[in-house]
Amino acid sequence: MIMSWYSEGKYSSQTQYDWYATIQVKLKFNTHTDKDIIDWVRKQKKDPNSSIQGSIKRLIREEISRTPDDSNV
Repeated sequence: MIMSWYSEGKYSSQTQYDWYATIQVKLKFNTHTDKDIIDWVRKQKKDPNSSIQGSIKRLIREEISRTPDDSNV
């Protein structure tokens, strides 16, 4: 089904916003070599006061602030 920008669907406004204003990134972790990362993600999921997305964004922003602007490309 092709979604029209003018459809009356329940999620049409959200879909439009997502298409224009967001990107989605998928990460794939190996259960053998990335166990430390997997454990960290699981710990974040168990904490009701934590957001995995927010935690990852914070880590990325910390890394960006540590690196010179010309290396962020």
